[in-house]
Amino acid sequence: MSALLLEARGIVKRFGGVEALRGAAFSVRPGEVVALMGDNGAGKSTLIKTICGVHAPDAGEVIFGGKRIDGLSPREIQALGVQTVYQDLALAPDLDTAANLYLGRELAAPGLLGALGVLAKKAMAAHADQVLRDLRVSIKDSSAPVAMLSGGQQQSVAVARAVTWADRLVVMDEPTAALGVPQTRAVLDLIRTVRDSGRSVVLISHSLPDVMAVSDRIEVLRLGRRVARFVTAETGEEQVVGAMTGAFTQEEAA
Repeated sequence: MSALLLEARGIVKRFGGVEALRGAAFSVRPGEVVALMGDNGAGKSTLIKTICGVHAPDAGEVIFGGKRIDGLSPREIQALGVQTVYQDLALAPDLDTAANLYLGRELAAPGLLGALGVLAKKAMAAHADQVLRDLRVSIKDSSAPVAMLSGGQQQSVAVARAVTWADRLVVMDEPTAALGVPQTRAVLDLIRTVRDSGRSVVLISHSLPDVMAVSDRIEVLRLGRRVARFVTAETGEEQVVGAMTGAFTQEEAA
């Protein structure tokens, strides 16, 4: 078994009198898709935001690439090759695909034009088109504002942006929520493509069929703790549901 890329150990996070995480743990190996599952209130979002630097843990540690990263800022963690695709996608609806991929990282034109604030739009568009080809993402008109794209295509643009800047780990929060069947299939194919590129993927999802279709492993949180770890190919849906609801103990389900 390969060494861990990411490991969260004994994470505790309190918000006032509410203990959202109670010694939570989570792990990811290089080049695998790990689904993080749990019922509402299990602590999934809090754990991911702690891993990504949005929250500082009250106890415990996060190890990435062999080094502790708890306490680093989100920007510092992003610089290590980690990107997150949140549910709201954080796209600029009036900008095209290339502008969204480079949002906050725009390329200046060479020479004097760049000094005057002119952007290298052709270079950004060419790179964006190459990223989409590499990910096998089909967008009819990448020069159109992303507001004109379907929900599945917008999700693909958000994932493509994450992949552009993440060379090690991509975190996806409910990437198939509110998508139709064809769009969901396209996003799941995209997740497989990201994994095949050598990056690891953390998939947060309530959709058990999606998780069973695309993940290599499943880790389950319940009441702020990890209660089970599964190899997807060796696991039935009823085991995962049992871990989420408390029907299985950790010993029975792990």
